[in-house]
Amino acid sequence: MATKKAELSVKGMHCASCVAVINKSVAKVEGVKASNVNFATEQASIEYDDSKTSVDAIIETIKKKGYHAELMKAGASAAEHAHHAMEKKEEIAKLKKLLITGIILSVPALLVSMFVEHEFKNYVLFLLATPVQFWVGYRFYKDAWSALKNISANMDTLIVIGTSAAYFYSLVATAFNHLAEQYFEIGAILITFVVLGEFLEARAKLRTSDAIKKLIELAPKMARVRRGGKIIEVPVDSVKIGDEIIVKPGEKIAVDGQVISGDSSVDESMLTGESIPVEKRPGDMVFSATVNKLGSFAFKATRVGEGTTLARIVKLMQEAQGSRAPIQRFADAVSARFVPAVIVIALATFIGWFFLASAAFTFALVAAVAVLVIACPCALGLATPTAIMVGTGKGAENGILIKGGEALETAHKIKAIILDKTGTITVGKPAVTDLVSLGKAEEKEVLQIAASIEAASEHPLAEAIVARAKESKVKLSKVSKFSAVPGKGVKGRIGSKEILLGNVKLMKENKVKLDYSVKKLEALENEGKTALLLAAGKSVEGIVAVADVIADTSAKAVRVMQEMGIDVWMVTGDNARVAKAVARKVGIHEKNVMAEVLPEEKVDAVKKLQRRGTTIAMVGDGINDAPALAQADVGIAMGRGTDITLESGDIVLMKNDLMDAVRAIKLSKATMGKIKQNLFWALIYNTLGIPIAAGLLYPFTGLLLNPAIAGLAMALSSVSVVSNSLLLKAKKV
Repeated sequence: MATKKAELSVKGMHCASCVAVINKSVAKVEGVKASNVNFATEQASIEYDDSKTSVDAIIETIKKKGYHAELMKAGASAAEHAHHAMEKKEEIAKLKKLLITGIILSVPALLVSMFVEHEFKNYVLFLLATPVQFWVGYRFYKDAWSALKNISANMDTLIVIGTSAAYFYSLVATAFNHLAEQYFEIGAILITFVVLGEFLEARAKLRTSDAIKKLIELAPKMARVRRGGKIIEVPVDSVKIGDEIIVKPGEKIAVDGQVISGDSSVDESMLTGESIPVEKRPGDMVFSATVNKLGSFAFKATRVGEGTTLARIVKLMQEAQGSRAPIQRFADAVSARFVPAVIVIALATFIGWFFLASAAFTFALVAAVAVLVIACPCALGLATPTAIMVGTGKGAENGILIKGGEALETAHKIKAIILDKTGTITVGKPAVTDLVSLGKAEEKEVLQIAASIEAASEHPLAEAIVARAKESKVKLSKVSKFSAVPGKGVKGRIGSKEILLGNVKLMKENKVKLDYSVKKLEALENEGKTALLLAAGKSVEGIVAVADVIADTSAKAVRVMQEMGIDVWMVTGDNARVAKAVARKVGIHEKNVMAEVLPEEKVDAVKKLQRRGTTIAMVGDGINDAPALAQADVGIAMGRGTDITLESGDIVLMKNDLMDAVRAIKLSKATMGKIKQNLFWALIYNTLGIPIAAGLLYPFTGLLLNPAIAGLAMALSSVSVVSNSLLLKAKKV
C-alpha cells in the first residue's frame, strides 16, 4: 500500500457549489484519502491509495459529474505554463465574444421593452432574446443538465431556472396574447450580466497567478555546453547532470550547478529578493535563472529540469496556491447546502406571493427569479483561494516561500516564537570579532602571525582567521614545524621564533607568562566569543577573538516581534554563557533562553511551550532543526535555496534574514484580513440580497429588486472579491 498524490486540472467549474460536488464525489471513491478542489486555480489535489484506486478512476468520477479533468504533469516547464495561459486567454476571448453578442442583442431588447409601444413589440423582443437565451446561455444549460443527471445543483441550475422561467412565461404569454406583459429582456440581460461577471472574473483571476508566471518566464531557453572538446549552444531541456556549462557576463545561468573555474558575482534576486550580487568562486553553488553580472565562469550541472531550485520553488508555489486554508472549510460547507436552499427559498417566494398574498403571477415570478439570480455563491467560492494565491505570490516575490493555505492562516495566530541561535540569530559562520595587541606587535601584525600559523589548519576557527587576513590583504609568513594540539590550539615556527595560538592550557604547558592577558581573555569570553592567546616565545603578543556574529537584522526582528505581542525564545546547543551573551545583544530575556540543548531535544522545547495552549512557531536552519520545525504549529526554515530547507518547514526564508519571519507573519495577518473581508461581503451580500429579492421590503417600502439588477449585483460581487484580494499586491510587508 502506498499513498500517492495527484494534481489534476479541472475545467467547467462555475461556483463554490461545483467544488462541493466534485469533492463529495471524489471522496466517495474507495482509496481516496483526501480531496482538495480549488475553484480559483481550477486544480484538484488528490491523495489516494494506489492499491485501491487509480488516477484514471478518479478522473472518470469527475467527468461523470459533468466536468473535464486531466492529470497535470509534475514540474514547472515554461511550455506547460504557456499552454495553460493560452487556454485561459482562449477562454477569455470566447467569453468576450459571447459578451459582445449578449450586449448587442440584450441592450436593444431592454430599450425596446422600456420605451417602445407597438403591436409587434413582443415579437421583436422574442427575436432579440432567443439567441441570447440559447446561444449565449448554452453553456449554462449544458452544465445545469450535467448537474441534474448527477442529482445535484450548481450556479448554472439557478441561472437556467431563473432565466428559463422568465423566457418561457413570456413565450406562452406572447403566443396567446401578443400584447401581454412579458419578460424576454430580463432573461437576456441576466445572461449577459452573468457572462460579463465571468469575463471580468477570468481576467482578474489570470492576474492572481502573476508571481508564478514571472518566475517561469525567467527560466533560460539555451545553455552553452562543452561537449567533445567544443562549446555548443543547446536547449536547456537537453542539459544533463555532469555537463560543463560556460556562462558569460550578463547571461542567465541555465541549471543548478557547482562552479569549477572562474570568479564572478551573481544576481540571485529572483530567488531571494536580495538585490546585492553574491560572489561566486570555484566550489560555490549557482542556481538556474540567476544572472551572471561580471566575469565568465564554468560550472558543472548538478540539478536539471524539474530538479532545479527554480522548478521546485514554482512547484511549491503551485501547490501552495492550490491548497485550502482551514477557513475555506466554512465556505465549502455553506456552498454545499446553498444552491438547494436557494431553490427552496425561490419556490417559497413564488408560492408566498402568488397563493398566499394573492399577488399577480408576474409579480411572484419576478420575485422568485430575482432570488435565484442574486443568490449565486460565486463570491463565496473565490473569497479564500484568490487571497491565498495573491498572498503566497507576494511572499515569493520577496524571498518568502509559504507552502500552503494552512501555514498562511496559522502564522497570523503565532503568540510565541522559538529561534535557533546558530544560522538564525547569528550568520552561522565564525568570524574574527576582535584583534587585541598586548605586546610589541600591532593589531595587523597579530592578525598576520595568527593567520600564518593557522593557514595549515582545517579547524573552522582557523578558516575564520585566514579569511579575515585575506579580506585585510595581509601577506602570510612561511611556517615550519606546524602541529595541532587537540583541544588546546596550534604551534609552529616563523623564522627563529616559536609561535603558539590557543587557550590558557596551551600557554601554561609552554610556560608562557600570562599576567593581565587572562582578564582580557575572560572579558571577551563573557561576551560569548572564543578567544585565542597569541604568544611569540615566552610572552603573549595579543588575543584573537572569534565568534559566530549576530546577523545585522536579528535585534530589530526580535524587537518588532515583541512589539507585535509575540513571546520570543532562543534555543541552542551552545553553552549557557555564550547563549545568554547573544540573547542580551538581541534583546531576548534570559529566562527565555534554553541552552546546551541537543538537536533531538529541541522538539521537547517546542512541545513544552505548546502545552501552554499557545500557537508556536519555530525558526531554524532547516538541517538539524527539521524535527522541531515539523513539531511546531508553523515551521520557518532559514536557507538560501538549499535542498533540505526547501523540503523542511512550512515557510522558507530564502534570504537567511530573520526580519523575513516578521514579514511572513505580517503577510499572514494581511491575507487573513482579506479573506475575512471577502467572506463577510460575500455572505452579507447573500444574507441581505435574498430577502430584498424575495420582496420582504415591498409591503413597507414598495421596493422590489429587478432581476436584471440582481444579475448585475451577482456578477460584480465576484469581481469585487477578486479585486479586493489583488489589493494585497500593494500591501507593504
